[in-house]
Order: sequence, then C-alpha cells, then structure tokens
Amino acid sequence: MDRQIKAEIAWLIPSKIKAILGSFDINDLVALKAAEYQKLFLQKKLHRFNDTMADVFYRGVQDIYSKYEGDASKIWYDKPSSSTVVYRFLEFKGSGIKIATMAANILARQFRIEFSDYYSIDISPDVHIKRVMTRMGFVPKNASNEMIIYKARELYPEFPGIIDFSCWEIGREWCHPTKPECEKCLVNSECKKII
Repeated sequence: MDRQIKAEIAWLIPSKIKAILGSFDINDLVALKAAEYQKLFLQKKLHRFNDTMADVFYRGVQDIYSKYEGDASKIWYDKPSSSTVVYRFLEFKGSGIKIATMAANILARQFRIEFSDYYSIDISPDVHIKRVMTRMGFVPKNASNEMIIYKARELYPEFPGIIDFSCWEIGREWCHPTKPECEKCLVNSECKKII
C-alpha cells in the first residue's frame, strides 16, 4: 500500500479494512472476491490508486492464505536469511525491491524479528534519504538509487538498511528541501551541509 501516498496513510489501510469489515481474520478476508475489494477501495477512497491497490490487497490476502497457510508470520518464521525474507516479499504483486527491503527492514528494526543475517536488507532510497545522504556528503547530488544503496552497504555492510529510518526521519523533520533546520537536526555537527 505504501506507494505514492504518505506512509502513515498507507500503513493504516489494513486497519481501515478491519473497521469496515468488522474482522481481519484471514478466513473472512480470503472469502471476499476481487470485485468486492475493488468496490470497498473505491467507495472508501482508501488509496490514491484504488483500482490497483485493491487488486494488490486481494492478491496479497490470497497469497498469505495459499502460500503461508493463512499465517503471514511464516514469511519470516524460524530465523531465515534476510535474502529469503526479501525474496518472499518480492513474490507479492505490487512489491518491488524498495518495498520488499523496506518491509524486511521494518520487521528487523522495529519488531525485532530475528534473521540469520541482515546484509540483504538495503536502504530504500526516497526523496528524504537521497537529500540527507547528499547533504551529509555521502553521495553526489546526482546519485542514483543504486549509488545510495551501495554507499549504505559500504557504511554498514552487516545491515545496510539500519540507517534507512534515521535518514528518512531526518529528511522529514529537519532536512527539508528548502529552509532546512540544521540547528535542530540530530546530525548537525557531522553534516557537511551540501545544500
């Protein structure tokens, strides 16, 4: 769901669906047809791309039910490698490398899910992360996403994605595109302030 809308809105969509349906049980979710999800997304205006995201949500529910016996935690069960978890997320419709690594990163970082390693969890470059890494002097202004990813791998090979949330939060809170609030920023003393 986290595509071209604010993260806070995207991550609330499952909660909104639960409120609408009165349930978030996998058996109830899998029983709904694709057309019913389309109608629900369109009527409630859950996303900027309601048609596409309704299909992504529907197929995700179907995949969790059929591939993981209705238990999403089986995606990361039993300390798999980070590459296994990223690959499993890539199997879901609508999930590219950025969303797959971000999902694995959130599991590891925020939910403390143990993996056998973390080196396949990359940073997920967005406008905030690009801006922060450029201004700090880690990458040039015209850096590609690949350059940002490989710089993060260079900075912390064991878990390159660990810096993802910090850079994102700094970019959102202080390192604005215009009028950055450098004096309030957590990394003010370390930043090269290439603006």
